[in-house]
Amino acid sequence: MAIILRLDRMMADRKISLNELSEKVGIANVNLSKIKTGKVSAIRFSTLNAICEALDCQPGDILEFRREETDEGEEYARKR
Repeated sequence: MAIILRLDRMMADRKISLNELSEKVGIANVNLSKIKTGKVSAIRFSTLNAICEALDCQPGDILEFRREETDEGEEYARKR
């Protein structure tokens, strides 16, 4: 997947535990843990909003886009 979740990094920067963040955001520990480890395929904007508010950060601090690597031949074919 091209979207990488960086919640673990942001939590470490803010020195906040999963339990603390879970309480502030109002999300179950297990669900927040899945977001932290990147084992989700979607996240609600309301959840992202609550996390950003609790961590005083921007969505771009948590979400990162990484272009998926392709074969050079495929890349050349797409450009044509």
